[in-house]
Amino acid sequence: MAALGVAACEKDAEMLALIEELTANAGRVQERVLAEILTQNSEAEYLKQKCDLGGATDRATFKAKVPVVTYEDVRPEIQRIADGDCSAILSGHPITEFLTSSGTSAGERKLMPTIQEELDRKQLLYSLLMPVMNLYVDGLDKGMGLYFLFVKAESKTAGGLPARPVLTSYYKSHHFRHRHFDPYNVYTSPTAAVLCPDAFQSMYAQMLCGLHHRLRVLRVGAVFASGLLRAIRFLQLHWRQLAHDIATGTLTPRVSDPAVRAAVAEVLTRPDAALAEVIESECAGGDWAGIVARIWPNTKYLDVIVTGAMAQYIPTLEFYSGGLPMACTMYASSECYFGLNLRPMCKPGEVSYTIMPNMAYFEFLPLEDGLSSGSAATGAPLQLVDLARVEVGKQYELVITTYAGLCRYRVGDILQVTGFYNSAPEFRFVRRKNVLLSIESDKTDEAELQRAVERASALLRRWGASVVDYTSQAETRSIPGHYVIYWELLVRSEGEDRWPPKEALEACCLEMEEAMNSVYRQSRAADGSIGPLEIRVVRGGTFEELMDYAIGRGASINQYKVPRAVAFEPIIELLDSRVVGAYFSPACPKWTPQPRN
Repeated sequence: MAALGVAACEKDAEMLALIEELTANAGRVQERVLAEILTQNSEAEYLKQKCDLGGATDRATFKAKVPVVTYEDVRPEIQRIADGDCSAILSGHPITEFLTSSGTSAGERKLMPTIQEELDRKQLLYSLLMPVMNLYVDGLDKGMGLYFLFVKAESKTAGGLPARPVLTSYYKSHHFRHRHFDPYNVYTSPTAAVLCPDAFQSMYAQMLCGLHHRLRVLRVGAVFASGLLRAIRFLQLHWRQLAHDIATGTLTPRVSDPAVRAAVAEVLTRPDAALAEVIESECAGGDWAGIVARIWPNTKYLDVIVTGAMAQYIPTLEFYSGGLPMACTMYASSECYFGLNLRPMCKPGEVSYTIMPNMAYFEFLPLEDGLSSGSAATGAPLQLVDLARVEVGKQYELVITTYAGLCRYRVGDILQVTGFYNSAPEFRFVRRKNVLLSIESDKTDEAELQRAVERASALLRRWGASVVDYTSQAETRSIPGHYVIYWELLVRSEGEDRWPPKEALEACCLEMEEAMNSVYRQSRAADGSIGPLEIRVVRGGTFEELMDYAIGRGASINQYKVPRAVAFEPIIELLDSRVVGAYFSPACPKWTPQPRN
């Protein structure tokens, strides 16, 4: 990639110079970062006693003595911190909170330890986004950004530390709540609306303010593509009330949070019948194609993540936006913030992220034939590659060592090297390891889906029925998206009266949801970002037809296995054409912010 370009202002020039410096010296920066992490955490129990590092800060000793781990490997140490042990277990600095992520074997959230200074690193990465975007889009300081941002419910561990999603942590931080004015980062959403824990009130206030500023909006976004589609669906459902409030200069009593009402009152200072008429004319006809560009006509791009599981939403976003460009700007997770897209206006299928070498110490586990190299079964050691030594075209699993004390931790992201910017590699996000289904922040793997099917199918025994086979898909054509599970049933009793009734199959839907992880259940019960799970019963012999189809396309009959999730449209069409009944979960699964016992 060529040099980034000419900065829009002096502040941008400083940030772009920092990117150049970091990427030009990626190897040396990584060496410095590792030494800083090992020095900072040298007295922590994990490095000092478990790894016997002896205060060493060089790569060779680190690689020789510190093992590559998964969450389950360090879970005992994390649990001790969560239970209130304040000694230096993983980190030399105090753990201030846990950032939650999905995916433990028990179906509950992972707890990722973090320290106060991590917020400074995250803020630094955020500060690089707009200087890069300004290279591609002019005049973003002349308007506003309509971003739908939300906090989620949080809990406290037994030791009293907050446990919450990474973005909830950031939005509640001093860095976000008391951020300095920046003409390139002016949002239509009042901070009080973003911080409101009630999903309806938060969305309503943000949408109302976004409509009020419609001609000043230059970019529209959410963190994930699914979140932006939820906002569009909200507009479809509530445009009449929104138009009424704008026409009358009032705020619906359904928004009762005092801080939100006060913040909206500062925006909605007078009735605006003309604006209300525009909203009504655009929404009343039921034509939602290009609605984003019609309601916010000066929008230059959508700012959303459309890589990985979010790629499934691209056609729907194109429909609602009228073909506006989609910018993927940043790559991050609960464990660590990684890097940014230095070509943010590229096509979604061409997105690559450049890892910023100052964020953490990065290593990469090569994938061979889709599997991580090294094997627990053979005893072969895992051969990790340093950041600056990865090879273009190859795929790797990401492994991180963080300032907060995670050492050689397997994140589970599979990345492919697409090139280099200076000496820093650029990666395409390929997939999340072992994830079958995902609508938003949920991640359901094959083992979890299997357990859910087993739990639900047990309810069919009284009818002499069982599940012969199953597969699934993430249905995203509806908003919100939802899980669809295809079941082929075997009913051993004769007669139609012995076929499981509608109520029984609906109960199976709910039982599957109850078996899902905490992130899924929160998305269903509290956030409304996932719709009710659906079971589609297919006629007998459907899965044999599925196998015949796969073999006809070249699959080996000896190696064929039923895919537990499908995305290939012809296969989905085949399955849907064999459906004899569709059933939805009749209620939301149980969820509370506190972990289940």
